[in-house]
Amino acid sequence: MGDMHGREVEVEATNIAHGGYGVARLDGRVVFVADAIPGERVRARITDDRKPRFWWADTVEVLEASPHRRGHLWAEADVSRDPADRPGGADFGHIVPAHQRALKALVLADALERMANIARVVEVEAVDGPADGGGWRTRERLHVATGGTVGPFAARSHRVIPVTDLPLGTPELRAAAPIGQRMPEHAGGTVDVLAPSVGGARLIVGKQARSVIREQVGDREFRVDDAGFWQVHVAAPLTLTRAVQDAIDGALFDPKAANLDLYGGVGLLAAAVGDRFGAGVRITSVESDERATEHAHENLADWLGAQAVTARVEHWVRGLADASASERARLAAATVVLDPPRSGAGREVLEALAAVTPAQFVYVACDPVAFARDAGILAGLGYSLSGLRAFDLFPSTHHVEAVGSFVRA
Repeated sequence: MGDMHGREVEVEATNIAHGGYGVARLDGRVVFVADAIPGERVRARITDDRKPRFWWADTVEVLEASPHRRGHLWAEADVSRDPADRPGGADFGHIVPAHQRALKALVLADALERMANIARVVEVEAVDGPADGGGWRTRERLHVATGGTVGPFAARSHRVIPVTDLPLGTPELRAAAPIGQRMPEHAGGTVDVLAPSVGGARLIVGKQARSVIREQVGDREFRVDDAGFWQVHVAAPLTLTRAVQDAIDGALFDPKAANLDLYGGVGLLAAAVGDRFGAGVRITSVESDERATEHAHENLADWLGAQAVTARVEHWVRGLADASASERARLAAATVVLDPPRSGAGREVLEALAAVTPAQFVYVACDPVAFARDAGILAGLGYSLSGLRAFDLFPSTHHVEAVGSFVRA
């Protein structure tokens, strides 16, 4: 670190950056300031001054507050506490929810314009849940400190912070969480708190063996491992099911085509496609987690034309180049649904898919920058963004979910 590390400065945040940081300037240098809202003047402590063009800082005092600031939803994360003692995971909890969504919309729109040359007005839609931006998490990972204290990590740290509540959690999760307890026998380990929609809350302590739970989405029930991936917001599975169904252009959809569900998990979005277009749908779900694929086989049993394949998507798509002439014709008529991890699908996957010229893509994204990058790649491959919706599936955090439709230009 340099000479400015740990020093405090007064700056004014004028914009918001990806990651939830306020953007300020100091002597011509950009400073990314945690817990600062655009329009505020704050006193900030420099935490990283290694880069010549930009630094990082934490807000330690608000000198001129934004009208959109509120008392933090999570008392232990309030700006009145030392930054080192604030738990992470609720970095927008000090902002009123409507303005949280406005800031997320700005980040997504800016990313699309900068990285894909796509000018688009973005609205981030609220989803069902408490109006204060809490009460939505159905999964929460806690950590056990050396002395046995159980709690979340501090923001941008591996230091365990004792807390009295988990306000982002559903009531069932909060009731089950071992907050205030000591677990010295599990020091250095983790405690995952789950509140699935069926069967009641549970804990996963350390690396205990997986077990199967059930999640209800509308009229359909899904099997999933308790330690496996499932959407975190209590309303997310149904929200994304409906969003993907709406994002598919029915005039372009062919139920007999070689339709694809990539990064498919336990089959949630493949089932969404099947439920919209009927029992005759043909769709292949590709997922790298073998246990998730096993569950997808069962979860998709209503569709004789559905199959689940265990493979890394970036490896599996390479085989498309060797498809027979008849299969290439079915691929050219296909709808491709992608729900990649935060890093996005990337050029290799998208180029392999575009080479077989599917009719349309529906891209579900949890990172605006990765989505914008991939939207730009798709544009270069001949697919234009024909529809876009964004959802506040992570209230009181900087994260946002987007669902984009792409068709041949």
